[in-house]
Amino acid sequence: MIRKIGLAIAFSPRLEALLAEAGRLKRMWDAELLLIHVGDHGLEEESKLNGLLRTVGLWGDAGVKVFWEKGKPGDRILSTCKKENIDLLVAGALKKENLVQFYLGTIARQILRKADCSVLLFTSPSITPQPFKNIVVNAEDNPFVEQALGQACSMGLKDKAHWLHVVREIKMYGLTMATEQCSETEYEAIRQNLVREEIENVEKILQRIPHEGLKVNIKLVAGKSGFELSKFAQRKHADLLVVAAAQRRFSLFDRVFTHDQEYIFADLPCNLFIVNPRKEVSHG
Repeated sequence: MIRKIGLAIAFSPRLEALLAEAGRLKRMWDAELLLIHVGDHGLEEESKLNGLLRTVGLWGDAGVKVFWEKGKPGDRILSTCKKENIDLLVAGALKKENLVQFYLGTIARQILRKADCSVLLFTSPSITPQPFKNIVVNAEDNPFVEQALGQACSMGLKDKAHWLHVVREIKMYGLTMATEQCSETEYEAIRQNLVREEIENVEKILQRIPHEGLKVNIKLVAGKSGFELSKFAQRKHADLLVVAAAQRRFSLFDRVFTHDQEYIFADLPCNLFIVNPRKEVSHG
């Protein structure tokens, strides 16, 4: 349940668009909106922000609060999220110079690695926000996969999405081992059985999640799941990619994202929603 939305703000050219997008999400979930600014705070900054809030229709809304913070941006954003019990933090991804690719800056990576809430990154926020119509969700083996599918279905239903594509990696190592030990016919039978099992695994989860009215496509991929997921989202012209938050630690790889999700973070194909229900789980 999204009750409190945080928006990390800086006075950049995209602030108006981010405020508009956050306002749409606020109305979608009937949630509070907490604006978090780290840096200078004076009459000039307040006047700029108030003007933008008027422009996007949030001025005077009792459900909107502003937090003016000092210190290291990543640390202050995370501490405010924790202190205020924020469920979803919204931020903008950075665009690479002269390229169509998007990447995560140092602050965004810190937030993704340490945040105890879900995070939604907008690659191209708009001053006239549009519903998410083509949603791709990763159904990898993950403790939070059901919550990720649940949020994807919920947003798809609210936005009357055209498609919800559910992507799951098919484990090919068993099939690879079988190639040297069976005939071509036996190999094909094993492959079809693996495909059927993975589709059934997804269908079992979906049976527990309200999604009636959504057109659902289950897509199985082989290879590096993060890479294949990103490419699939590009091919389908997705406007939202939903993934479950990774485990907090990756042993030796904790300092950087070297697991499958690194492929996604290195070149964001579209808006990215990382579902992290840790706060709900930890609170029972």
